[in-house]
Order: sequence, then C-alpha cells, then structure tokens
Amino acid sequence: QLPLFQGMSKFDFTDILEKVKIHFNKYEPGSCLVRQDTPCNQLIFVLDGEVQIESNDKTHKYTLWENFKSPNVIEPYSLFGMRPYFTASYTAVTEVNTLNIDKSYILNELCRYEVFNLNYMNMLSNRSQVIYNKLWNSHIGKTRDKIINFLLLRCMTPYGAKKLSIRMEDLARLIDDTRINVSNVLNDLQNRGLIQLGRRTFSIPELREVVLLLDKKD
Repeated sequence: QLPLFQGMSKFDFTDILEKVKIHFNKYEPGSCLVRQDTPCNQLIFVLDGEVQIESNDKTHKYTLWENFKSPNVIEPYSLFGMRPYFTASYTAVTEVNTLNIDKSYILNELCRYEVFNLNYMNMLSNRSQVIYNKLWNSHIGKTRDKIINFLLLRCMTPYGAKKLSIRMEDLARLIDDTRINVSNVLNDLQNRGLIQLGRRTFSIPELREVVLLLDKKD
C-alpha cells in the first residue's frame, strides 16, 4: 500500500530490504516529525496514524493547517530540485509510525528499480499537472471562487478539514479583491454552515463541500 512501492514484486522488495538501510520511527501524539524549512534528505513514509500539516507563510502573513492519514509519504517532491527543503511542518495527531529511507540509498539503490522510478515520476508529474491547472483559475471568477481556489492551490488534498489563520485584508490582497467582498463571502459561507469564523481565522469542516460551490452559478 505504500506509495512508490506499489506494483513491486515480492522478490524486488526482499532484495531492497537486503540492500537499503531502513529506519523505523514511532511518534507520540503532539510529536514533530518534520519542521518547515529544514533540509529534506530522506523519504518519510507514514505507515499508520494521522498527521497534521502546518504551512506558515511569513511573507504573506498566513498559516494553513490540514490533516492526512496513512499510508502516505511526506513531500517526495522536496527531495530534489533547487530548494530541497520541507515546505511545511508535520506533527503527529495520533500515535504515528514511519519508515524512513535516506536520499543516498534512493539514488544508489532504489532508482535501479523500474517500478520505483515509474511510481516516483508519476507522483511528481501528477502533482505538477494538478498545480498547473490550479494556477489557471487562481484569480478567476467571483470572490467566492477566488477564495476557494486560494485554498485549493495551497492545500495538500482537496478534501477534509482545514483551518486558515489570516486577516481579511491580507486574504483580499492575495486574491486581488476587496476586504468587504471577502467579509461578505466568508459570512455567507458561515451562514450556509460550510465554515466557522473565528478571530483572524476560519475553519472548514469539509473542504469538498465548499469546492462543490465552484460548479454552482448562484
């Protein structure tokens, strides 16, 4: 079930275990797995448990929280490129077990397996294509559409609970709109029961339900 290993034969996986040094780690609830802006020098597979993602943008003054469940892999796209650093912090919500593989073993051993390479390329390509499509719509449509696209562009997954800490004027500036329009839309979404407004924050119980509004004409 682990991403990047799907489709491998039992023989190949046994061969990998003999050649690759694998680390198993256990995290208690509240423990930090990864901190934002630290070097990404390993692949971290979440074997079981739930993890909270915290993305902090100090330049544009907002913080976004969301959760994901196992099985999953943490930022495989951050392992290479011009800036190989984690883009968010990851904290255990429940007890979490991970499998870690250092970058050197990936380059020297795992890349020799065609299935692993294919899975990795598909994962990176899918992410690139999804983000490319999101960028086309980032500032298109009504204020409501632009707010939803703002979230979709920054969230790891287009579903589940999300929480955003941001001032309305900063959100308005980032989506190229007015503060009054942003305020009206957020209050309307709260009246519909789709979000919960707080002081400089709003929570979304289920992003998928908010995304469905993009297809409506009202």
